[in-house]
Amino acid sequence: MSTIHWTESHTSFSARWHSENATPPPGRVVVADDRMTADTAHRLACEGTALLWRGDFHNARQLLQAMGRRVDRKPPRPGDSPDRSFLLHRRARGHRARVLGRLLVLLEDDHSLSLRRAPDTRQACAEAYGPPRGATAVSLTELLGVLGAWQWRRSGVEVPALDARVHPHYGVFAPVRGEYVDLVARAPLPAPARGRAGGRTAFDLGTGTGVLAAVLARRGVERVVATDISPRALACARENAHRLGLAGRVEVMGTPGLFPGGRAELVVCNPPWLPGRPASAVEQGVYDPGSGMLHAFLDGLASHLVPGGEGWLVLSDLAERLGLRTRGELLARIEGAGLRVVERTGTRPRHPRARDTADPFHAARAGEVTSLWRLTVA
Repeated sequence: MSTIHWTESHTSFSARWHSENATPPPGRVVVADDRMTADTAHRLACEGTALLWRGDFHNARQLLQAMGRRVDRKPPRPGDSPDRSFLLHRRARGHRARVLGRLLVLLEDDHSLSLRRAPDTRQACAEAYGPPRGATAVSLTELLGVLGAWQWRRSGVEVPALDARVHPHYGVFAPVRGEYVDLVARAPLPAPARGRAGGRTAFDLGTGTGVLAAVLARRGVERVVATDISPRALACARENAHRLGLAGRVEVMGTPGLFPGGRAELVVCNPPWLPGRPASAVEQGVYDPGSGMLHAFLDGLASHLVPGGEGWLVLSDLAERLGLRTRGELLARIEGAGLRVVERTGTRPRHPRARDTADPFHAARAGEVTSLWRLTVA
């Protein structure tokens, strides 16, 4: 168990340390309160000192914002190519996350906060972390993420293709970009294989909230096997399938690899769209180190399709526009896996960042196309 140590009123204290990003416990911790200026907090955090907050909760949030403004005074310089610019941007975002992550709060042994004007954090933390195991120090940025995710889980995300709401759990990527869901809702389903009892089977790989599995089941696929390696995602997908009345048609299972056993008429995969290392649990839905999930899907698809079956790859071309992958590399990988493209259907993004001209990668985001690639065995 990792711990942090600090001195307060000439007395030594310690507490469990928890970080969803696997950040190691800080080596030096000082107590901070409403008297600390943003300049001092920024300087100490940049030097690697963690600040255990003992003041007003809302003042802590304001301090965090002020520290962020100071970090942002030095934006990353542009690179000599889109991919280099993106790498420098990611490094700067990582530095920003590390600095702001050094403002800490202490969760008591019931997941509550003993700070003035603090919200009730007990239920949100219990759903994210499980039962309390003693006083625990976490970064304020992480706690704010937990509280925000709790609101998402309670209110849900409207999915027009389902005419219902999907409720994401903490650490599970929310289906806020509806264009990729609409692609799966509109693509023509492959015919059931002859001689197979029980109707069509589909695999939804890396199911997350289970939204695509639910869409397929609503479209009439008799059996959908939804897989994921994340325990949080599995619990989330099961809850959503039950909430939508689809538990009898959607089977959610954890797998050591990407694919479940057996073959299916349809295998759907919406891998993270950008090659790179995620900096948080939620970013695992965006960044795929070495494009590992994409490659595993393509390499294993042929052996998991029944004759005449299809694999649906849902993928944005943002990586290509940023110079992180080429279209030629993707097509070569498809061909090398013994697959051919039946059809590719694309759609433009509708999310606000595509219209944000202040975004350093606005041109790439504005031109982004999300595609559903229908693949079959060559």
